[in-house]
Amino acid sequence: MLALPWSALAQTGTPGSGLLAPPALPGTLPGGLPLPSLPPGAQQDILQRILDGGAQRPLGQPAPPLAPPLPAAPAPLPPPSLPEEPLSPAESFFAARTAQGEAAPGSPAPPPLRLFGIESLRTPPGAPAPVPGFGTLPDDYLIGRDDEVVLAFRGRTRQTLSLRIGRDGMLLLPDLAPIPAAGRTLRDLRADLSGRAARELGGSEVFLSIGQIRQANLFVGGEVLRPGLQQLTAMASVLDALMASGGIRRTGSLRAIRVEGPAGRRTIDLYPVLAGEGEAPDLRLHEGERILVPPLGGVVAIGGEVMRPGLYELPAGASQAPLAAMLRLAGDPMRPSGHRFLLQTTDAEGRRSWREVGPRDALRRGDALLVQPGSDVLAQQIRLSGHVGAPLVRAATGRGQTLRGLLADPRLVRPDPYPRLGLVWRTDARTRARRFIPFDLGRVLEGRADLPLAEGDEVILLGLPDVLFLAGPSVQQALRGDPPAPSTPPAPTPLPNAAGMPGAALAAATPGAPPPAPAPAIPDCQALVLLTVAAQASPQRFAHARSAGFPDFGRGPCPQVFLDYPTLLPVLMDQTVLLTGEVRLPGLYPILNDTGLDAVLAAAGGAADTADLSGLR
Repeated sequence: MLALPWSALAQTGTPGSGLLAPPALPGTLPGGLPLPSLPPGAQQDILQRILDGGAQRPLGQPAPPLAPPLPAAPAPLPPPSLPEEPLSPAESFFAARTAQGEAAPGSPAPPPLRLFGIESLRTPPGAPAPVPGFGTLPDDYLIGRDDEVVLAFRGRTRQTLSLRIGRDGMLLLPDLAPIPAAGRTLRDLRADLSGRAARELGGSEVFLSIGQIRQANLFVGGEVLRPGLQQLTAMASVLDALMASGGIRRTGSLRAIRVEGPAGRRTIDLYPVLAGEGEAPDLRLHEGERILVPPLGGVVAIGGEVMRPGLYELPAGASQAPLAAMLRLAGDPMRPSGHRFLLQTTDAEGRRSWREVGPRDALRRGDALLVQPGSDVLAQQIRLSGHVGAPLVRAATGRGQTLRGLLADPRLVRPDPYPRLGLVWRTDARTRARRFIPFDLGRVLEGRADLPLAEGDEVILLGLPDVLFLAGPSVQQALRGDPPAPSTPPAPTPLPNAAGMPGAALAAATPGAPPPAPAPAIPDCQALVLLTVAAQASPQRFAHARSAGFPDFGRGPCPQVFLDYPTLLPVLMDQTVLLTGEVRLPGLYPILNDTGLDAVLAAAGGAADTADLSGLR
């Protein structure tokens, strides 16, 4: 805050007032720019706020310093993640082969398959070595040098001691002879101490527990990220040692890990641990042992419809393995049955070839297996659509075997259905050609008619608005052979170009530029196009409907049923009868051949009050 001299403040005072007026400001800013001025009302408001704020402290006392803003809480750091590694030689070898087999024409290639289980043993760069947590130690824990034991004596002798096993492996107690402890199990040492306390400290009991576990340096070498000595606890397992060394490289084996020590050599297969398949190996470590990870062995690729697609190593020293065993490692196929196993293998001359194999065959190193469905089609399905509450799919078994069973619940049908005709769209099992089979919906709902259904049938119900559309101007125009009126879709909004002008405006402003092409016209209803073609091909086919002479009262939208089934409209016109004169809803009504006149009149709303039924023609 600037402190003005008293002379400057004094010359701004107003006569007869104890308040100070604001000091005079220069008329220009540094650099010669004019100083913007505020209205007098705004200046008075600012002065009053300054005076109100300064009235709470004596004149000349500096304003209290502003409290520094509280530092914002630092955002939590995301957990460290492993960077995406480049493909290893084995992964690159299978990348092109699996992509060619799985990718459909025109679709992007699937991601390359990666080696199974490698990421499970990785630790992010810079992360501390994993420390195995434990609760109660097992009774078969082997006690070693530098282990700390806690002894609690109760009875005639009451004391608690924390002792460490000496370098000679002995446990030294104040009132007992030295006890050999290193190399013995926790269970054995407890029994020995209890027996000695009972013999030499009559009336006393001793309780043994482990206070601190010894540290051990273990060598991990071979195909690991950080080979060398790793400091671990005596409870560490082979997995802990591998993770402490950063994990196994993509060129290392998970199925032939060697553990060597004074007791000999043993080979560990980690697949039962990582995949949960097979008998888990003994992962415990002992003093003096070291871990060596050899290079990767034979590998096969398993892709397609399996739970865990990837690259899987063959068992140690094996050149092939049963297909069923390798499928279990991949989590088994997704389908319970009906698979096709397509194998890409290599012949003696190095040529790749495809062939189908069975679960009893074997996979060799370098093979790529693709699991596919044997026949990926829908079976035993029936669909109900049209004038229904919601289209639904039923199985072609049980109630779905017949039309009456499918429509057993009348609430599936929307109000105001057209009762005189429904259709079943059926596919011929041999020729795969589709045709419409008509039925009387009213009789089916009343239980007086039925129709067996087959796999793949689509049951189509009509509504009264769908039937009234047959007498509309759009259908009459199509019956006369005139093409349906097209609808022009709205032109998309042109994007501005680099000059900031829309494309159409720039074309109009450019001399000699051709005019923009108009948007193509698209017919509203494809069913009307098919009806127009049928009417032009056979002038006598729809003669009864063409001579109706219904007025042109405006074209309505095409019903959804004709958008879904365009070939349905000409079929319905072949089934129609013409109702005109004194009827409540004149029009064209599709019926079956044995439909009575009373049923047709009821579907049309009945005769008008002025009708003379004796003069029906």
